[in-house]
Amino acid sequence: MAEDFERDLRKDGLPKEKIRAQIIRSKERITSAPVAILLCLDMSEMDSYPDEKRNKAETMMAVQSVAAAGLQLLLAAHAEGLGGVWACWPLFAQETIKKTLNLSQSWEPQGMFFFGYPVEIPEARERKSLQDITIFR
Repeated sequence: MAEDFERDLRKDGLPKEKIRAQIIRSKERITSAPVAILLCLDMSEMDSYPDEKRNKAETMMAVQSVAAAGLQLLLAAHAEGLGGVWACWPLFAQETIKKTLNLSQSWEPQGMFFFGYPVEIPEARERKSLQDITIFR
């Protein structure tokens, strides 16, 4: 994944020092977590339609299902006193991950979750008010 990440960052025109720092940070996140879980999407069990519109909707429903499962995973970990973080890097290195982990070609890596007991619990960030982010009619 680091090679894929470096290649993409070079294409973005980032300076070598910044690329190196981002790769080191990413590697540290992966190797410092006691547990890493990779969530994958498998479209082989989903419905298939003769038109692109419904196939696209079916894919979107599957992606939403994976995201909902990831959220539930984070909530369950939190309920057990674990800290967790969701990283979407696998979206940028799907083929590398499939090859490295010998995954079925139908499995599409979507997100990687890192879990462990937090060293410290940070202060909650200030959130926008409900009125600022919703419209009721």
